[in-house]
Amino acid sequence: MGYRLERIAILLTSFGDGGVERMLVNLARGFAGHGIGVDFYVRERARPYLDQLGDGVRLIELGGDGAGLGRALLSALQQQRPDVLMSAKGGDDELAIAARRALGAPPRLFLRCGTNIPGRLTARRANPLRRWLAYRGIRAVFGQADGIICVSQGVADDLAPVIRWPRSRLHVLPNPVLTPQLERQAAEVPLHPWFHDGGAPVLIGIGGLRQQKNFALLLRAFARVRAQRPCRLLILGEGRLREDLLALAARLGIAGEVDLPGFVDNPYACLARAALFVLSSSWEGTANALIEALAVGTPAVATDCPSGPREILAGGRYGPLVPVGDEAALTAAMLMRLAQPRDSERLRATVRERYSEAASVRAYLDAFAAGCGVQSS
Repeated sequence: MGYRLERIAILLTSFGDGGVERMLVNLARGFAGHGIGVDFYVRERARPYLDQLGDGVRLIELGGDGAGLGRALLSALQQQRPDVLMSAKGGDDELAIAARRALGAPPRLFLRCGTNIPGRLTARRANPLRRWLAYRGIRAVFGQADGIICVSQGVADDLAPVIRWPRSRLHVLPNPVLTPQLERQAAEVPLHPWFHDGGAPVLIGIGGLRQQKNFALLLRAFARVRAQRPCRLLILGEGRLREDLLALAARLGIAGEVDLPGFVDNPYACLARAALFVLSSSWEGTANALIEALAVGTPAVATDCPSGPREILAGGRYGPLVPVGDEAALTAAMLMRLAQPRDSERLRATVRERYSEAASVRAYLDAFAAGCGVQSS
């Protein structure tokens, strides 16, 4: 190989409070820890997680929107000349492609696919025309990348035929879920009063209150579990379905045993002390919250959605998998897992190495270096 990988740019302008944002922040911090220059491009600085980037990452605020955002990105890339540019959301992918096309000496472009696209379209009941149009657009975008990163085997298996790339060309790289900060936060005292009042065990769900996470299914299954044994349900996250979920809890007669406190800076203190974590999603990319639950030793139940849970739970070896949308099966799995002994160390061991920040950063750097024909650090 030639010269050493010197600089990596990460583009994330549509910044929320979910897993994509956390994972890219963790990666940026890890790249900088290897002595590589890292530029993190955002639309605005005042967003969640950005305070965790560390001193080694240069945070660049592009500002603006539309054509102005594209010009700002092009100017920044012209000044910094990174070896690699990586983006992870559809709008940013197109922005990165346009900017690279305008550069005289463009960086290598890696697009990161963090969700199961066919699974998402199926769950949303996309008709054949809408699915065909979506796939055509995805092929047009991904076809211009030098490398495509998938966050799980399932994502890669389903994406390859959509974009018509050989499966072997797709990089399946683990997310940097497990960080020293996560361990410290899990050891903190949780702020929620349910962990201090000596009341019934707490079950927990984590994620944005949106269609993908299917928390309505979780509420219905919880109501059936609650009818058989005392317990309470905590759902951490924010989103547009909040009022719908609260109304459903009221109709089910469980409003007093359900709390939706919104976005929480440190969900891990609660997660580590929960009796059970439940993933009720209709689709995923790799289910970071499920990995986090195992990492802090909390038993878990998950839908066998595309994709991620089956890989993480080793086909059900480390927690029950149930069909997507199956209320009765989820109820039965929750009751069964609650009745079993807590095997925390066994759960921690299954994710400790693969999903560590160090392992993920190393895998990304190796993929970037191979794509650039340079030496990884």
